[in-house]
Amino acid sequence: MTQVFIVGGAGKVGRLLSQHLNKRGHRALALYRNPDQTEELKALGATPVLGSLLEFDVEGLAALMAGSDVVVFSAGAGGKGGPEMTNAIDGLGLELAVMAAQKAGIRRFLLVSAFPESFRGKQVSETFENYMAVKKLADVHLAESDLDWVILRPGTLLESPGTGRVRTGLAIPYDEVPREDVAATLLEIIERPAVNRVIIELTQGDTPVGESVQRLARP
Repeated sequence: MTQVFIVGGAGKVGRLLSQHLNKRGHRALALYRNPDQTEELKALGATPVLGSLLEFDVEGLAALMAGSDVVVFSAGAGGKGGPEMTNAIDGLGLELAVMAAQKAGIRRFLLVSAFPESFRGKQVSETFENYMAVKKLADVHLAESDLDWVILRPGTLLESPGTGRVRTGLAIPYDEVPREDVAATLLEIIERPAVNRVIIELTQGDTPVGESVQRLARP
């Protein structure tokens, strides 16, 4: 059994990941900040951990992470609260989680990031441009750390049911992908420690998730 600490455990991907982990016999600790979501997270098979990235210091977050084998950072402001909130959650929040994982002695760290081509060619707001810039800097921060990291960059997220088939690679054409398949891909990465220190782009595709992820494992 692997214990996974999910930062952003109440988010859509985080919830789906908790379900996948529970079904495979792993333990999911889901960090969330709204007390009203406690029972919902328990029903998904997660162990709810109440707290906010906006209020933690490194020591406090590390204490909650202690004993976990993997940290998955899937938190995001989601465009709410403007650039300030994006900077605080997607940017500084990621940096805080990295430091906390290091302090807690957790080596493996997975980050759900953003596909570089997201909405390119379309008119987007300054808030979205800031979001993409912050996500890139978060990638850089994690990639320059001494952790065994994996950065997952999914395409446009869909609400449709997962297909269990995806396309992954170091660089692939931009496309969409169901959130459920993003969570399934995270599970397969968690179960394959040989997949590490790599940036993976992810879209819908024709290859079974496990097989697609396995191709990215280091010899």
